[in-house]
Amino acid sequence: MTWSAALAPLRNRNFAWYFASRLINMLGNMMASIALAFAVLDITDSPSALGQVLAAHTLPMVALLLYGGVIADRFPRTLVLQFSNVASALSQGAIAVLVLSGHAEIWMLVVLSVVHGAVSGIGFPAMASVLPQLVARSDLQPANALISLTRSAMMVLGPTVGALLVVTIGSGWALAVDALTWALAALLLVPVRIPPKEPTGAPADTIRELREGWSFFWGTPWLWIVVVGFGVLNLIHAGAWSTLGPAIADDTIGRQGWGFVLSAEAAGFLVTTVVLLRVRLERPLLLGMLGALLMAPPMLVLGVSPHLVILVVAAFAAGAGTEVFGMGWNLAMQENIEDGMLSRAYSYDALGSFVAIPIGQIAFGPLAAVFGYRPVLITSAVAYVVICALVLSSRSVRTLRRVPTTPEPAVTSGTS
Repeated sequence: MTWSAALAPLRNRNFAWYFASRLINMLGNMMASIALAFAVLDITDSPSALGQVLAAHTLPMVALLLYGGVIADRFPRTLVLQFSNVASALSQGAIAVLVLSGHAEIWMLVVLSVVHGAVSGIGFPAMASVLPQLVARSDLQPANALISLTRSAMMVLGPTVGALLVVTIGSGWALAVDALTWALAALLLVPVRIPPKEPTGAPADTIRELREGWSFFWGTPWLWIVVVGFGVLNLIHAGAWSTLGPAIADDTIGRQGWGFVLSAEAAGFLVTTVVLLRVRLERPLLLGMLGALLMAPPMLVLGVSPHLVILVVAAFAAGAGTEVFGMGWNLAMQENIEDGMLSRAYSYDALGSFVAIPIGQIAFGPLAAVFGYRPVLITSAVAYVVICALVLSSRSVRTLRRVPTTPEPAVTSGTS
Protein backbone atom coordinates (compact mmCIF):
# COMPACT_ATOMS: atom_id res chain seq x y z
CA MET A 1 0.00 0.00 0.00
CA THR A 2 1.50 3.36 -1.04
CA TRP A 3 1.40 6.47 1.14
CA SER A 4 -0.99 8.00 -1.37
CA ALA A 5 -3.40 5.08 -0.84
CA ALA A 6 -2.84 5.23 2.93
CA LEU A 7 -3.93 8.87 3.03
CA ALA A 8 -6.69 8.47 0.42
CA PRO A 9 -9.56 8.59 2.98
CA LEU A 10 -8.63 12.18 3.86
CA ARG A 11 -9.43 13.19 0.28
CA ASN A 12 -13.00 12.09 0.89
CA ARG A 13 -14.97 15.13 2.07
CA ASN A 14 -17.22 13.19 4.45
CA PHE A 15 -14.38 11.31 6.10
CA ALA A 16 -12.28 14.46 6.40
CA TRP A 17 -15.01 16.23 8.39
CA TYR A 18 -15.65 13.12 10.50
CA PHE A 19 -11.90 12.74 11.10
CA ALA A 20 -11.68 16.36 12.30
CA SER A 21 -14.64 15.78 14.63
CA ARG A 22 -13.07 12.62 16.10
CA LEU A 23 -9.74 14.41 16.55
CA ILE A 24 -11.31 17.21 18.58
CA ASN A 25 -13.48 14.73 20.46
CA MET A 26 -10.54 12.52 21.44
CA LEU A 27 -8.47 15.50 22.60
CA GLY A 28 -11.33 16.58 24.84
CA ASN A 29 -11.82 13.06 26.22
CA MET A 30 -8.15 12.68 27.09
CA MET A 31 -8.13 16.06 28.85
CA ALA A 32 -11.40 15.47 30.68
CA SER A 33 -10.28 12.52 32.80
CA ILE A 34 -7.52 14.45 34.55
CA ALA A 35 -9.57 17.66 34.74
CA LEU A 36 -12.54 15.90 36.36
CA ALA A 37 -10.30 14.03 38.79
CA PHE A 38 -8.75 17.25 40.09
CA ALA A 39 -12.13 19.00 40.11
CA VAL A 40 -13.44 16.32 42.48
CA LEU A 41 -10.30 16.46 44.61
CA ASP A 42 -10.66 20.23 44.83
CA ILE A 43 -14.04 19.66 46.48
CA THR A 44 -13.00 16.73 48.68
CA ASP A 45 -9.77 14.80 49.20
CA SER A 46 -11.70 11.52 49.26
CA PRO A 47 -10.67 8.93 46.64
CA SER A 48 -14.01 7.24 47.34
CA ALA A 49 -15.82 10.36 46.12
CA LEU A 50 -13.79 10.29 42.91
CA GLY A 51 -14.69 6.61 42.48
CA GLN A 52 -18.37 7.46 42.88
CA VAL A 53 -18.19 10.13 40.18
CA LEU A 54 -16.33 7.83 37.78
CA ALA A 55 -18.71 4.93 38.42
CA ALA A 56 -21.65 7.27 37.85
CA HIS A 57 -20.37 7.71 34.29
CA THR A 58 -19.44 4.09 33.61
CA LEU A 59 -22.56 2.28 34.84
CA PRO A 60 -25.19 4.09 32.73
CA MET A 61 -22.86 3.97 29.73
CA VAL A 62 -22.65 0.17 29.91
CA ALA A 63 -26.38 -0.13 30.67
CA LEU A 64 -27.40 1.83 27.57
CA LEU A 65 -24.98 0.35 25.04
CA LEU A 66 -27.55 -2.10 23.64
CA TYR A 67 -30.18 0.61 23.31
CA GLY A 68 -27.56 2.79 21.62
CA GLY A 69 -26.99 0.04 19.07
CA VAL A 70 -30.71 -0.06 18.24
CA ILE A 71 -30.84 3.73 17.92
CA ALA A 72 -27.79 3.84 15.63
CA ASP A 73 -29.22 1.13 13.35
CA ARG A 74 -32.57 2.93 13.23
CA PHE A 75 -31.53 6.58 12.73
CA PRO A 76 -28.74 8.36 10.79
CA ARG A 77 -25.55 7.71 12.72
CA THR A 78 -24.15 11.22 12.28
CA LEU A 79 -27.37 12.59 13.80
CA VAL A 80 -27.01 10.21 16.77
CA LEU A 81 -23.41 11.36 17.20
CA GLN A 82 -24.41 15.02 17.06
CA PHE A 83 -27.04 14.47 19.73
CA SER A 84 -24.53 12.64 21.93
CA ASN A 85 -21.88 15.34 21.45
CA VAL A 86 -24.28 18.22 22.19
CA ALA A 87 -25.66 16.46 25.29
CA SER A 88 -22.10 15.78 26.46
CA ALA A 89 -21.18 19.43 25.89
CA LEU A 90 -24.14 20.53 28.02
CA SER A 91 -23.44 18.09 30.88
CA GLN A 92 -19.71 18.85 30.96
CA GLY A 93 -20.45 22.56 30.64
CA ALA A 94 -22.80 22.35 33.63
CA ILE A 95 -20.05 20.66 35.68
CA ALA A 96 -17.62 23.40 34.63
CA VAL A 97 -20.06 26.16 35.66
CA LEU A 98 -20.64 24.54 39.06
CA VAL A 99 -16.91 24.15 39.69
CA LEU A 100 -16.05 27.68 38.53
CA SER A 101 -18.84 29.23 40.60
CA GLY A 102 -17.77 27.35 43.73
CA HIS A 103 -21.19 25.73 44.12
CA ALA A 104 -20.21 22.20 43.07
CA GLU A 105 -21.05 19.34 45.42
CA ILE A 106 -20.25 15.69 44.88
CA TRP A 107 -23.90 14.67 44.44
CA MET A 108 -24.26 17.25 41.66
CA LEU A 109 -21.22 15.86 39.84
CA VAL A 110 -22.60 12.34 40.27
CA VAL A 111 -25.93 13.32 38.69
CA LEU A 112 -24.29 15.11 35.76
CA SER A 113 -21.86 12.23 35.27
CA VAL A 114 -24.85 9.88 35.02
CA VAL A 115 -26.22 12.07 32.20
CA HIS A 116 -22.85 12.15 30.45
CA GLY A 117 -22.43 8.38 30.78
CA ALA A 118 -25.94 7.75 29.44
CA VAL A 119 -25.43 9.81 26.29
CA SER A 120 -22.01 8.21 25.82
CA GLY A 121 -23.62 4.77 25.88
CA ILE A 122 -26.14 5.89 23.27
CA GLY A 123 -23.48 7.44 21.05
CA PHE A 124 -20.75 4.79 21.20
CA PRO A 125 -22.30 2.23 18.79
CA ALA A 126 -22.92 4.97 16.20
CA MET A 127 -19.34 6.19 16.49
CA ALA A 128 -17.99 2.64 16.10
CA SER A 129 -20.15 1.72 13.10
CA VAL A 130 -20.37 4.87 10.96
CA LEU A 131 -17.04 4.43 9.13
CA PRO A 132 -18.27 2.01 6.39
CA GLN A 133 -20.82 4.67 5.40
CA LEU A 134 -18.09 7.27 4.93
CA VAL A 135 -15.42 5.52 2.84
CA ALA A 136 -15.18 2.86 0.16
CA ARG A 137 -14.59 -0.68 1.41
CA SER A 138 -11.07 -0.65 -0.04
CA ASP A 139 -10.26 2.36 2.20
CA LEU A 140 -11.46 0.83 5.47
CA GLN A 141 -8.01 -0.20 6.74
CA PRO A 142 -6.29 3.17 6.10
CA ALA A 143 -9.34 5.00 7.48
CA ASN A 144 -9.23 2.92 10.68
CA ALA A 145 -5.47 3.43 10.87
CA LEU A 146 -5.82 7.20 10.61
CA ILE A 147 -8.36 7.20 13.45
CA SER A 148 -6.06 4.96 15.52
CA LEU A 149 -3.11 7.24 14.77
CA THR A 150 -4.91 10.26 16.20
CA ARG A 151 -6.12 8.26 19.21
CA SER A 152 -2.57 7.12 19.98
CA ALA A 153 -1.27 10.67 19.62
CA MET A 154 -4.01 12.00 21.90
CA MET A 155 -3.15 9.35 24.51
CA VAL A 156 0.22 11.09 24.77
CA LEU A 157 -0.86 14.71 24.22
CA GLY A 158 -4.28 14.86 25.87
CA PRO A 159 -3.35 14.20 29.53
CA THR A 160 -0.40 16.60 29.23
CA VAL A 161 -2.60 19.38 27.86
CA GLY A 162 -5.26 18.61 30.47
CA ALA A 163 -2.73 18.76 33.31
CA LEU A 164 -1.31 22.01 31.92
CA LEU A 165 -4.78 23.57 31.83
CA VAL A 166 -5.53 22.39 35.37
CA VAL A 167 -2.27 23.86 36.68
CA THR A 168 -2.48 27.15 34.80
CA ILE A 169 -6.18 28.08 34.70
CA GLY A 170 -7.78 25.55 37.05
CA SER A 171 -9.85 22.38 36.77
CA GLY A 172 -13.10 24.28 36.16
CA TRP A 173 -11.77 26.08 33.09
CA ALA A 174 -10.20 22.83 31.87
CA LEU A 175 -13.66 21.21 32.03
CA ALA A 176 -15.08 24.21 30.17
CA VAL A 177 -12.54 23.62 27.39
CA ASP A 178 -13.61 19.98 27.29
CA ALA A 179 -17.26 21.03 26.95
CA LEU A 180 -16.24 23.30 24.06
CA THR A 181 -14.53 20.39 22.27
CA TRP A 182 -17.77 18.35 22.49
CA ALA A 183 -19.73 21.22 20.94
CA LEU A 184 -17.12 21.73 18.21
CA ALA A 185 -17.12 17.98 17.46
CA ALA A 186 -20.89 18.16 16.90
CA LEU A 187 -20.51 21.22 14.64
CA LEU A 188 -17.86 19.53 12.49
CA LEU A 189 -20.30 16.71 11.70
CA VAL A 190 -22.81 19.09 10.09
CA PRO A 191 -21.20 18.93 6.60
CA VAL A 192 -21.11 15.11 6.63
CA ARG A 193 -23.62 13.60 4.22
CA ILE A 194 -24.39 9.88 4.22
CA PRO A 195 -27.08 8.01 2.27
CA PRO A 196 -30.39 7.84 4.17
CA LYS A 197 -31.35 4.50 5.64
CA GLU A 198 -33.76 2.51 3.54
CA PRO A 199 -37.12 2.00 5.28
CA THR A 200 -37.65 -1.59 6.39
CA GLY A 201 -41.42 -1.34 6.36
CA ALA A 202 -41.59 -2.76 9.90
CA PRO A 203 -42.68 -0.51 12.78
CA ALA A 204 -40.01 0.46 15.30
CA ASP A 205 -39.81 -2.16 18.06
CA THR A 206 -36.84 -1.92 20.41
CA ILE A 207 -37.32 -5.38 21.96
CA ARG A 208 -37.61 -7.03 18.54
CA GLU A 209 -34.50 -5.22 17.30
CA LEU A 210 -32.55 -6.23 20.40
CA ARG A 211 -33.58 -9.84 19.84
CA GLU A 212 -32.52 -9.62 16.20
CA GLY A 213 -29.16 -8.27 17.35
CA TRP A 214 -28.77 -11.08 19.87
CA SER A 215 -29.71 -13.73 17.28
CA PHE A 216 -27.11 -12.35 14.89
CA PHE A 217 -24.48 -12.09 17.62
CA TRP A 218 -24.99 -15.65 18.86
CA GLY A 219 -25.30 -17.00 15.33
CA THR A 220 -21.92 -15.59 14.28
CA PRO A 221 -19.29 -17.83 15.96
CA TRP A 222 -16.21 -15.67 15.41
CA LEU A 223 -18.06 -12.67 16.84
CA TRP A 224 -19.26 -14.11 20.13
CA ILE A 225 -16.14 -16.20 20.69
CA VAL A 226 -13.86 -13.16 20.52
CA VAL A 227 -16.22 -11.04 22.63
CA VAL A 228 -16.52 -13.70 25.34
CA GLY A 229 -12.75 -14.15 25.27
CA PHE A 230 -12.14 -10.44 25.66
CA GLY A 231 -14.67 -10.22 28.46
CA VAL A 232 -12.23 -12.36 30.46
CA LEU A 233 -9.07 -10.78 28.99
CA ASN A 234 -10.24 -7.28 29.89
CA LEU A 235 -11.06 -8.42 33.41
CA ILE A 236 -7.50 -9.75 33.77
CA HIS A 237 -5.96 -6.65 32.18
CA ALA A 238 -7.95 -4.26 34.37
CA GLY A 239 -7.06 -6.17 37.51
CA ALA A 240 -3.50 -7.35 36.95
CA TRP A 241 -2.06 -4.55 34.82
CA SER A 242 -4.09 -1.42 35.54
CA THR A 243 -4.81 -2.04 39.24
CA LEU A 244 -1.87 -4.05 40.59
CA GLY A 245 0.67 -2.53 38.19
CA PRO A 246 0.88 0.93 39.78
CA ALA A 247 1.02 -0.58 43.29
CA ILE A 248 3.97 -2.82 42.36
CA ALA A 249 5.68 -0.01 40.46
CA ASP A 250 5.46 2.21 43.54
CA ASP A 251 7.65 -0.24 45.47
CA THR A 252 10.01 -1.26 42.64
CA ILE A 253 10.57 0.87 39.52
CA GLY A 254 8.95 4.00 40.98
CA ARG A 255 6.13 6.20 39.78
CA GLN A 256 8.24 7.83 37.09
CA GLY A 257 9.30 4.39 35.91
CA TRP A 258 5.65 3.34 35.62
CA GLY A 259 5.08 6.47 33.56
CA PHE A 260 7.85 5.34 31.21
CA VAL A 261 6.22 1.91 30.92
CA LEU A 262 2.82 3.38 30.02
CA SER A 263 4.45 5.78 27.56
CA ALA A 264 6.21 2.83 25.92
CA GLU A 265 2.87 1.07 25.56
CA ALA A 266 1.40 4.20 23.91
CA ALA A 267 4.45 4.38 21.63
CA GLY A 268 3.78 0.79 20.59
CA PHE A 269 0.25 1.82 19.58
CA LEU A 270 1.55 4.78 17.61
CA VAL A 271 4.35 3.03 15.72
CA THR A 272 2.17 0.07 14.79
CA THR A 273 -0.58 2.35 13.52
CA VAL A 274 1.90 3.96 11.12
CA VAL A 275 2.95 0.50 9.93
CA LEU A 276 -0.68 -0.51 9.40
CA LEU A 277 -1.17 2.46 7.12
CA ARG A 278 0.98 0.53 4.65
CA VAL A 279 0.63 -3.18 5.53
CA ARG A 280 -2.62 -5.02 4.77
CA LEU A 281 -3.94 -7.49 7.36
CA GLU A 282 -5.19 -10.49 5.37
CA ARG A 283 -6.30 -12.57 8.36
CA PRO A 284 -7.49 -9.90 10.77
CA LEU A 285 -8.59 -12.08 13.69
CA LEU A 286 -5.72 -14.57 13.55
CA LEU A 287 -3.14 -11.78 13.55
CA GLY A 288 -5.19 -9.79 16.03
CA MET A 289 -5.35 -12.56 18.62
CA LEU A 290 -1.64 -13.28 18.16
CA GLY A 291 -1.10 -9.60 18.85
CA ALA A 292 -3.28 -9.80 21.96
CA LEU A 293 -1.00 -12.54 23.30
CA LEU A 294 1.75 -9.92 23.66
CA MET A 295 -0.04 -8.47 26.70
CA ALA A 296 0.91 -11.54 28.76
CA PRO A 297 4.72 -10.96 28.92
CA PRO A 298 4.49 -7.57 30.71
CA MET A 299 2.28 -9.12 33.39
CA LEU A 300 4.75 -11.97 33.78
CA VAL A 301 7.72 -9.59 34.05
CA LEU A 302 5.81 -7.46 36.56
CA GLY A 303 5.21 -10.53 38.72
CA VAL A 304 8.60 -12.26 38.39
CA SER A 305 11.11 -9.41 38.22
CA PRO A 306 9.86 -5.86 37.55
CA HIS A 307 12.97 -4.52 35.84
CA LEU A 308 12.38 -1.14 34.17
CA VAL A 309 14.12 -1.74 30.83
CA ILE A 310 12.52 -5.18 30.33
CA LEU A 311 9.10 -3.78 31.26
CA VAL A 312 9.48 -0.88 28.82
CA VAL A 313 10.33 -3.26 25.96
CA ALA A 314 7.52 -5.66 26.88
CA ALA A 315 5.02 -2.80 27.17
CA PHE A 316 6.01 -1.44 23.76
CA ALA A 317 5.42 -4.87 22.23
CA ALA A 318 2.10 -5.18 24.08
CA GLY A 319 0.99 -1.81 22.74
CA ALA A 320 1.91 -2.91 19.23
CA GLY A 321 0.00 -6.17 19.61
CA THR A 322 -3.04 -4.42 21.05
CA GLU A 323 -3.16 -2.08 18.07
CA VAL A 324 -2.96 -5.04 15.65
CA PHE A 325 -5.92 -6.60 17.42
CA GLY A 326 -7.88 -3.34 17.38
CA MET A 327 -7.34 -2.92 13.66
CA GLY A 328 -8.11 -6.56 12.89
CA TRP A 329 -11.29 -6.47 14.98
CA ASN A 330 -12.65 -3.33 13.34
CA LEU A 331 -11.94 -4.71 9.87
CA ALA A 332 -13.61 -8.03 10.71
CA MET A 333 -16.70 -6.22 11.98
CA GLN A 334 -16.95 -3.57 9.28
CA GLU A 335 -16.34 -5.91 6.34
CA ASN A 336 -18.36 -8.92 7.44
CA ILE A 337 -21.46 -7.44 9.08
CA GLU A 338 -24.11 -5.73 6.97
CA ASP A 339 -24.76 -2.08 7.70
CA GLY A 340 -28.25 -2.53 9.17
CA MET A 341 -26.90 -4.79 11.94
CA LEU A 342 -23.47 -3.24 12.52
CA SER A 343 -24.32 -0.85 15.37
CA ARG A 344 -26.15 -3.55 17.31
CA ALA A 345 -23.20 -5.91 16.80
CA TYR A 346 -20.84 -3.25 18.15
CA SER A 347 -23.15 -2.67 21.12
CA TYR A 348 -23.13 -6.38 22.07
CA ASP A 349 -19.37 -6.37 21.56
CA ALA A 350 -18.90 -3.38 23.86
CA LEU A 351 -21.23 -4.77 26.51
CA GLY A 352 -19.48 -8.14 26.58
CA SER A 353 -16.04 -6.53 26.57
CA PHE A 354 -16.68 -3.86 29.23
CA VAL A 355 -19.04 -5.51 31.68
CA ALA A 356 -16.41 -7.48 33.63
CA ILE A 357 -13.82 -4.69 33.88
CA PRO A 358 -15.14 -3.39 37.24
CA ILE A 359 -14.89 -6.95 38.62
CA GLY A 360 -11.19 -7.03 37.81
CA GLN A 361 -10.67 -3.57 39.30
CA ILE A 362 -12.37 -4.58 42.54
CA ALA A 363 -11.23 -8.20 42.93
CA PHE A 364 -7.51 -8.17 42.20
CA GLY A 365 -6.52 -6.01 45.19
CA PRO A 366 -8.02 -8.44 47.71
CA LEU A 367 -6.65 -11.42 45.74
CA ALA A 368 -3.14 -9.95 45.91
CA ALA A 369 -3.58 -9.30 49.63
CA VAL A 370 -4.48 -12.96 50.24
CA PHE A 371 -2.16 -14.77 47.80
CA GLY A 372 0.55 -12.19 47.13
CA TYR A 373 1.30 -10.05 44.08
CA ARG A 374 3.70 -12.48 42.44
CA PRO A 375 1.39 -15.55 42.29
CA VAL A 376 -1.59 -13.46 41.16
CA LEU A 377 0.38 -11.82 38.33
CA ILE A 378 1.99 -15.04 37.14
CA THR A 379 -1.39 -16.78 37.18
CA SER A 380 -2.87 -13.82 35.31
CA ALA A 381 -0.22 -14.02 32.59
CA VAL A 382 -0.75 -17.75 32.15
CA ALA A 383 -4.54 -17.31 32.11
CA TYR A 384 -4.18 -14.59 29.48
CA VAL A 385 -2.27 -16.95 27.20
CA VAL A 386 -4.77 -19.78 27.79
CA ILE A 387 -7.75 -17.56 26.93
CA CYS A 388 -6.08 -16.31 23.74
CA ALA A 389 -5.28 -19.91 22.77
CA LEU A 390 -8.88 -20.98 23.39
CA VAL A 391 -10.15 -18.17 21.15
CA LEU A 392 -7.66 -19.17 18.46
CA SER A 393 -8.82 -22.79 18.70
CA SER A 394 -11.96 -21.69 16.86
CA ARG A 395 -11.62 -22.28 13.12
CA SER A 396 -14.00 -19.40 12.44
CA VAL A 397 -11.54 -17.04 14.14
CA ARG A 398 -8.36 -18.41 12.56
CA THR A 399 -9.64 -18.57 9.00
CA LEU A 400 -11.63 -15.33 8.70
CA ARG A 401 -10.12 -13.38 5.81
CA ARG A 402 -10.50 -9.87 4.50
CA VAL A 403 -13.35 -9.35 2.08
CA PRO A 404 -11.86 -9.00 -1.43
CA THR A 405 -12.07 -5.49 -2.78
CA THR A 406 -12.41 -4.32 -6.35
CA PRO A 407 -11.96 -0.80 -7.66
CA GLU A 408 -15.09 1.08 -6.69
CA PRO A 409 -16.25 4.66 -6.48
CA ALA A 410 -16.25 6.32 -3.10
CA VAL A 411 -19.22 5.53 -0.93
CA THR A 412 -19.95 9.24 -0.59
CA SER A 413 -19.59 12.06 -3.05
CA GLY A 414 -17.27 15.00 -2.87
CA THR A 415 -13.60 15.46 -2.08
CA SER A 416 -11.82 17.87 0.14
